[in-house]
Amino acid sequence: MSHNGAAACIGQREGGRVPKAYWINTFRVIDDPDRVAAYAELGGAVMRAHGGRFLARGLPAAAFEEGAIERTTLIEFDSVADAVAAYRSDAYQHALAVLGDAAVRDIRIIEAAG
Repeated sequence: MSHNGAAACIGQREGGRVPKAYWINTFRVIDDPDRVAAYAELGGAVMRAHGGRFLARGLPAAAFEEGAIERTTLIEFDSVADAVAAYRSDAYQHALAVLGDAAVRDIRIIEAAG
């Protein structure tokens, strides 16, 4: 499965119900906290405009095994398609341009368990 086609592979569950999705964003390195803050303000508005609900953000309370204490954000969306649309939106791409090389991140969008 290609990265760009990930959303196309996710379908409806039995009964026509589309599962929720979770956007998990971890900041592995932050080199410029001011640009990260500017990105967070812009990106947060985009997430909310696409139906995203911030469930948690900050440093983990605990990390085990290979877990790292890295700034993490968890955002719930009504579907994978909504989360992917938020990422691909012009407004979010602008937020990413503001962020630039100020941080190294890992973003994952996962479908909720049924």
